[in-house]
This record gives sequence, C-alpha cells and structure tokens, in this order.
Amino acid sequence: MLVAEIILEKKSRILGIAKFRELGLLGFIIILAVFVQLRNPSFLTMENLNDMIKNTAILSILAVGMMLVIITRGIDLSIGATLALAGMISALTVSSNPHMSPVTTILLGTAVGVACGGVIGFLISKTAILPIIATLGMMNVFRGLTFMVSNGRWVSANQMPASFKAIATGKILGINTLIFIAIVIYVVFFYFINYTRTGRQIYAVGSNPDSAKISGIDNEKILWMVYTIMGALAGLAGVLWVSKFASAQGDTAMGYEMNVIAACVLGGVNIAGGSGKISGIILGSLLLGILNNALPLINVSPFWQQAIQGVIILIAVIINALVKRSVERNNLMRRKI
Repeated sequence: MLVAEIILEKKSRILGIAKFRELGLLGFIIILAVFVQLRNPSFLTMENLNDMIKNTAILSILAVGMMLVIITRGIDLSIGATLALAGMISALTVSSNPHMSPVTTILLGTAVGVACGGVIGFLISKTAILPIIATLGMMNVFRGLTFMVSNGRWVSANQMPASFKAIATGKILGINTLIFIAIVIYVVFFYFINYTRTGRQIYAVGSNPDSAKISGIDNEKILWMVYTIMGALAGLAGVLWVSKFASAQGDTAMGYEMNVIAACVLGGVNIAGGSGKISGIILGSLLLGILNNALPLINVSPFWQQAIQGVIILIAVIINALVKRSVERNNLMRRKI
C-alpha cells in the first residue's frame, strides 16, 4: 500500500511539474506574440500565421520522434543527414519517373528513413554503443551517401514534376498538406504513448532501465523501435522538405537536429530521460517557429537571431531545473513533517 502511494505521489509530482512548464511556456508565447505584434502589426495576420505554422510543421514532426528517443535517455544527431538522404533519393526518383504518385514518393522516403533508423537502432540496442557516438558516426555515413547517390549535384525545381512539388503546397480537407500530416502524426503518437502498453514501456525504459528489464520489458526492442520511428519520421520529413523548397542538396538540413532537440528541451522533455509530453513539444516547436518568424519582422540582425534563440533555450532549461528542484525540496520537507 505504501509503495502504491509513493508511486502515485511521484506521478502526481511529475504531472504537476509538466503542467507548470506548459502553462509557463504558453504564457511566454502569448507575451512574445503581443510584443512582436506591437512592433509589427503584420505579425498576427492570417497570412503570416499560416506561413509560420507551415514553416514549423516539419520541425514539429521531427520533434515527435526526438521526444521518444530522449525519453529513453538517448539522442539522435543523424536526423538531418537522414532527412537529406531520403529527400535526395525521392527527388532523384521522381525526376526519372515524373508520373510517380506523391503517395508512393512519400512511402519511398519514409522507407529510406526506416532503413537508416533501423541501422542506428541496431547499433545502439544490440552492440551497446552510446547513442551520441552511434548517431554521430551514422550522420557522416548518411551525409556521404547523399553526395554519392547524387554525384555531388543538386536536384532543382525544373527537374521535379508539379505533382511532387504540390505535396507541400496542396491541401487536404482545406488544410495545407504539411500541417495536416503534422496533425495526424501528433494525434497518432498522442494515443500511442498515452494509451498503449508499448508507449508506457518507453517511459519505463527511460525512467529506470534496470527496473524495466526486471519487470519483463525488452529494453533492446524498445530502443530499436524508437530509433526506427525517428528514422521513419526523418525520412517523411525529407520528402516534405524537398517538396517545400523544390530543391534537393547534399547539405540539406545541415545542423537541423539542433533545432529539433531545442524544441524538445523547450517543451519540457527531460534530457536525462523518462519524461516528456506531446503538448509540450507542440509548444516548444511553436516557440521556435515564432522566433524564426518574428525576429526578422522586428528587424533583429541575423547575427543576433541565433544568439537570442540560444539565450531563450538556456532560460527555459534553467527555469525547468529550478522548478523541478523546488518541487522535490517541498516534497522532501513534507515527508519529514
């Protein structure tokens, strides 16, 4: 009975911290939006908001996979390279087969991502290589493969059929395709991690790998799965990226993994593993999207934009750490009393 009470108390504490983070982040987003609107009235126009959400869609899709990886105490530095490889292979394929269905192209890019993520998952789960080492090494492998399959050349807009470029500009049920796909992914994964046994096992592996293993959870299977999912989402993002920008290059999305990790951190995903929520990474992705959109609108120098984003990320991390420490201190005092 005492053990059950402790578990319930711990769960309640974690939910309380997460709720505080999300409310604080939402409040900061509202304050930032009002400030930017006062400086530039065009910020909150429907046209600008639509563009901002479209530009954030790919980031938010990748953040879902990265959240799962981080929850299991991992990291994936290869997603930018996976995105580039999947996008390049898809672009080369449609340029040679102009009548290929957009759905087939999306499935092709996703399959490339699954293969990349599966290899990384195998290295981490079966050979016990540290995630940062495995993904850093494979990042260079995938980036090199991208240059090899393209012979160092670009695939430009005039080499892509209109049907492929329409993936990013088209609409489904009146919603831009990029936004629609992002919504579907968030709904699916919200259900997956909150209402399925496997979703709960992911959190268990991240919270305490040894206890998870003793309780019968196959840690290796879970790790392999989350990196494969990350790869699949990166492959999908590669097709959407190339369609959106109508260009496939060897250095596509170079360093983009840092933006994805930042979105997760801003959204309250614990970098030490074990906790993270879909609603949090939505807000984290939205905040980065607002910063990328708003800073140029208020005439902030490009040299300062990355610095400002870095400072905001650091502030978010520090606030999260202070809040967590304060809650833990209060709970400790309550137990002593």
